[in-house]
Amino acid sequence: MTMTTRTMTSNTLNTSNNLASSAHDDDDRCAELVPLFAELPRADQDFIDAHLQHRVFHKGDQVFMPGDELKLIIVARGSIKVYRMSRNGREQLLRVQEPGGYEGEAWLLGQPNDSLYGQALETSEVCLLPHTTFHELLLQQPLLSVRLLELNAAKLVTLEQINGFLGMDRVEERLATYLLDLSKATGSATFTLPVRMKELAHLLGTTPETLSRKLKSFEESGLIARSRRTIRVLNQDELEDV
Repeated sequence: MTMTTRTMTSNTLNTSNNLASSAHDDDDRCAELVPLFAELPRADQDFIDAHLQHRVFHKGDQVFMPGDELKLIIVARGSIKVYRMSRNGREQLLRVQEPGGYEGEAWLLGQPNDSLYGQALETSEVCLLPHTTFHELLLQQPLLSVRLLELNAAKLVTLEQINGFLGMDRVEERLATYLLDLSKATGSATFTLPVRMKELAHLLGTTPETLSRKLKSFEESGLIARSRRTIRVLNQDELEDV
């Protein structure tokens, strides 16, 4: 092999490695997905990303549960269902977290998880930031603490301003999202509501009477079929557009 050929091969390999490294770096960026960190300078986000743990969970694996070490969980790929257990031992689905979704912002700041479970719905990669690691980062980067306090203070002001508008959220949207999440969590268009109507109404922030009317409206519109607590999604696309 000539010197020129060797040089060209070396340059090609270096370019490929740099591109692969760049793609890997983009894939590993999780801090910017979380509101707590999203408005931090890029250097601070990079500092946090460098300390995140990356783990892969397979379908059915438990990602987190009450009593676990407090940590922030960010979904990079795949999806996880977040649920709690009722007194009679039934799962109560709360939401499905997909890429970009996260759980545990309050846990990261020291609030305990006393009721939530997370389970992978498919092979999923998550970024983890333990509560203890986060506190070590704050000690290493005191200015990070100041920036987070400033950002959270601004968020509190914003929340106070928009609090009066929270009641405008339509029950139909919350119900449609819940039904679609249940369908995804069970892997089937047909599923059984895991809670009683009264509990579901409370979960969705409405009354049992309103919930019944909305379900009936979905039936009449051909979005779902219903037999007591058994639901079948008939038109997923239109349900997503509710």
